[in-house]
Amino acid sequence: MRTIRSRFRLRSATLTGALGAALLLAPLPAQQAVAASTLTNSGFESDGAGTATPSGWSTYSAAGQNAASFTEAGGHSGGHRLSHWSSSAYKVETYQYLSGLADGTYTLSAWVRSGGGQNAAYLALRNCGSAEQRTDLPVTTSSWIRVVTSVKVVGGGCTISVNSDANAGNWLNVDDLTFTSGSTGLTVKGVDLSALKKNEDFGATYKNAAGTTGDPVVLLKGAGATYGRLKVWVNPADGYNTKTQVLATAKRVKAQGMKLLVDFHYSDVWADPGAQSKPAAWAGHSYGQLRTDVYNHTYDVLNALKAQGTTADMVQIGNEINTGMLWPEGSTSNWPQLAGLLNSGISAAKAVSSSTQIALHLANGGDNALYRTWFDNATAQGVSYDVIALSFYGYWHGALSSLQTNLDDIAARYGKKVMVAETAYPFRLDSEDAHENIIDLSSELVSGYPASPSGQSAWLRDVMNVVEAVPGGRGLGVVYWEPAWTAVTGNGWDPTDPSSGNAWENQALFDYDSRLLPAANWFAHR
Repeated sequence: MRTIRSRFRLRSATLTGALGAALLLAPLPAQQAVAASTLTNSGFESDGAGTATPSGWSTYSAAGQNAASFTEAGGHSGGHRLSHWSSSAYKVETYQYLSGLADGTYTLSAWVRSGGGQNAAYLALRNCGSAEQRTDLPVTTSSWIRVVTSVKVVGGGCTISVNSDANAGNWLNVDDLTFTSGSTGLTVKGVDLSALKKNEDFGATYKNAAGTTGDPVVLLKGAGATYGRLKVWVNPADGYNTKTQVLATAKRVKAQGMKLLVDFHYSDVWADPGAQSKPAAWAGHSYGQLRTDVYNHTYDVLNALKAQGTTADMVQIGNEINTGMLWPEGSTSNWPQLAGLLNSGISAAKAVSSSTQIALHLANGGDNALYRTWFDNATAQGVSYDVIALSFYGYWHGALSSLQTNLDDIAARYGKKVMVAETAYPFRLDSEDAHENIIDLSSELVSGYPASPSGQSAWLRDVMNVVEAVPGGRGLGVVYWEPAWTAVTGNGWDPTDPSSGNAWENQALFDYDSRLLPAANWFAHR
């Protein structure tokens, strides 16, 4: 996690609810206003401004509130857009029915903006002969964001709709829709469980939403998680996050049918853009010896995982290596040496399992200039990898639109799969233990996302939506950082200090009563 050591030093709705709210705007009867197999007036340019029912579209409202849907100036690419807004509470749907479609899977893409605050604001594909599919609109008041939704069409017809169940003054914009063959979805819906073993050893327990105690790995898998991420330190002071614990937790992850992502820090403590300290055992080693150290350490851990039947599916060679790793030898001020260290780890991983995917991981996921500079250098130095992994915390790393711009660009520029390897969001601001939380002020939050279970749910949902929308199916997915790191005495942030506290428990996916929070259920979405 970005700057966790320095931050800690300085500061030393739920899926069910969301979908329930969405259902307040019940599915409306399809009125076949358009008997065509392609979208008509998909950019809302045909009528100019002020049209309540744009050409090719139909409008339905619960109480004659059709005027809450209208076209106005200011499109994403053209001169106009569709907007939903009213000075009083409203429920409205703008929709278009397509017929004559060949059966198969289709994807709706649209550019959207929303001021947030609605009971529900989403795009839907319904009456398609299969289960209705929805994508909620993220909160993005100034920048457009592209979202996608896919559905299986059976029977030749499908309704494309824009839906609002809104309070007075809530608004959304939609523009430039497309409906084409193809599917979307995320394969990586992950949870970083690095703190779990120590948490349990110090007495942590976990419960489902109803309050029944259970295995947190089972609970998260049941909510839809498909990947477990585990960090590896070399020789930490507390003895945790070593090969021993990784092997044990990997068995639990794989036993649930989940895949395994191993995150090598190449350090005894937190590695992030502000700290890439060599392990104490490697401190006096030359650059050449460090290359051997990296190879041997990587091979040792991964081969042990393979030997016990839990081969890593993906491996991070370094953690948040914006500025390199194993300073000073592996700093980005000396790219040939950094590339040599990276390639040592990559070679070891591939020697154990040629099918294991290699990820290179940076923080600051909204900083496209950083990623271009870094991966241009990696390419020039011949570093071979499969996945670009990002950390993206909205309260540090910028707007969701910046994340989308960066993901879209680097996926195309380097021809790689991309994923958010770390994200999280608070469900409350106060602390359960005596240690101040890293995010504990309303001024630190992302606009439109309150520190509440519903705000946490919306954040995870919308980050997943942005990754899913990466063109060409290159968006792999999202990993939630440390969802099981709850507040227990003895498992604080500092492995050298048993009395240190946890500044992260308000961003876990288990609440202060140890119950699974609703945000976890978004892992099951597509």
